[in-house]
Amino acid sequence: MSETLERLIDQGVGREPADIVLKGGRFFDLVTGELVVSDIALSGDRIVGTCGEYRGREEIDISGRIVVPGFIDTHLHIESSLVTPHEFDRCVLPLGITTAICDPHEIANVLGTEGIQFFLDSALQTIMDIRVQLSSCVPATHLETSGADLPVERLLPFRQHPKVIGLAEFMNFPGVIHKDPVCLAKLDAFQGGHIDGHAPLLRGKELNGYLATGIRTDHECTSAEEALEKIRKGMHILVREGSVSKDLDALMPIITERLSPYLALCTDDRNPLDIAEQGHLDHMIRTAIAAGVEPLAIYRAASISAARAFGLRDRGLVAPGWRADLVVVDSLENCKAQMVFSAGRRVTDRLFARRKPVEPVGLDSVKAREVKAADFGVPYAEGETSVIGVLPGKIITEHRRYRLPTEGNRTGVDLDRDIIKVAVVERHGHNGNHANGFVQGFGLKKGAIASTVGHDSHNICVVGVNDEDMALAANRLGEIKGGFVVVEDGKVTGEIALPVAGLMSLEPYERVRDILHHLRQAAVALGATLEEPFLQLAFLPLPVIPHLKISDRGLVDVDRFALIG
Repeated sequence: MSETLERLIDQGVGREPADIVLKGGRFFDLVTGELVVSDIALSGDRIVGTCGEYRGREEIDISGRIVVPGFIDTHLHIESSLVTPHEFDRCVLPLGITTAICDPHEIANVLGTEGIQFFLDSALQTIMDIRVQLSSCVPATHLETSGADLPVERLLPFRQHPKVIGLAEFMNFPGVIHKDPVCLAKLDAFQGGHIDGHAPLLRGKELNGYLATGIRTDHECTSAEEALEKIRKGMHILVREGSVSKDLDALMPIITERLSPYLALCTDDRNPLDIAEQGHLDHMIRTAIAAGVEPLAIYRAASISAARAFGLRDRGLVAPGWRADLVVVDSLENCKAQMVFSAGRRVTDRLFARRKPVEPVGLDSVKAREVKAADFGVPYAEGETSVIGVLPGKIITEHRRYRLPTEGNRTGVDLDRDIIKVAVVERHGHNGNHANGFVQGFGLKKGAIASTVGHDSHNICVVGVNDEDMALAANRLGEIKGGFVVVEDGKVTGEIALPVAGLMSLEPYERVRDILHHLRQAAVALGATLEEPFLQLAFLPLPVIPHLKISDRGLVDVDRFALIG
């Protein structure tokens, strides 16, 4: 028997003091739903004692408080927090998020394997347990120019990395259903392991075919009816509440004690300003309980059910032998973290200071050509013009058609109907492509907003009222090596530099949070009405899918992207 096991046994039995003992509180038993009065004894990275009294080398009084298992974010893109994994660790771990299962899909679409390696190197240094899913869809679509291409051969060398769980969200569900060889090669290589799903609005027999490949999760449900069908067919539903995609309210009816073993929580995309103002998974827990969800159901989804869905069988309960990922909260309803333990270590600033830094990558990834105002003109055409319709709180958009005013031989904006211009400028240095179109729903009355965060290929996306401001905003992004820019009347009124692959800042998350607050104010000064104009802008390059139809070519057969060029 190893000395480590002997020590764990002796501390669990009480023959010797535990390393740390939490005294005077209660823990939430996610099996029975009871609040149990008990000491909690920790030895190294494990819990070794509950349901009794213990002595400890360090004893911490938590009287009046409740211990719950650490929270697990089951699907997110850390890049969307706009900070590096190290800063994300420092930002959300104190809120109780002790495990994050990330898909480095965004940086992989810019940098390929270099971006994945950056995340894996970072995950080995962070205090929270960051697990990585290998990005399955790079490029995400043939409709855009991506910065990289990751066939299955480039993913396989990462498969045995200790931080890798499996294959990330398989977004190309039409390709799966119609047996695209590239899709099947990736799915075949990861049979027997975890494969994340991504199947918005997919139902019926097409869903059956998708699931027959071994895919078991989905974070794209936007209605309780859709979620129930997927649960009946064996899927684990990841309830999402991010900065743009807000599905928690719609999925409240399925968050029950009966269904909670088949649910988990995720944020997908959430920025530091929202985290600072509202929280992270703790925000979801508070919101759900306030709406009448049973605490047992939502806390299960936040921990033990999430852990089981992803094969993390060492965490998710407050019980002997389980990983000591713990959150001490003031109450189940408020879910305010008073103290957090990650693998038995109390989370403090000193603990973060011990991490080894990881060299940033992709600092020169913005290679877009300089654009001029004339590049943003849209030729006049008879009849109605395609317009992208923004749906607040959703990443899906609508394809709308309107007769728009003309300006000479050009089609102009219509501010009375909130229709302005949108453009995508290729920024990876491959072909210099440029596409223009129109969008409805931003509320802008003047100026322009531009970003190098443009899902999923991350080219420059810019919306604006006039061509001059749009050109200035797009060109400024090249000068600051990526980020967000706000322009009003020929002047830059707000910007944030995101030089790491054009996606993440090198600044502390507190600084990013403060800059984002200023950027929001600058956008509001233009008339912006969206709660998250920058993240909404980032999702505009996604294809329009108003009514899902799958063609025999394995593509979504609908009117596509409303961009011209």
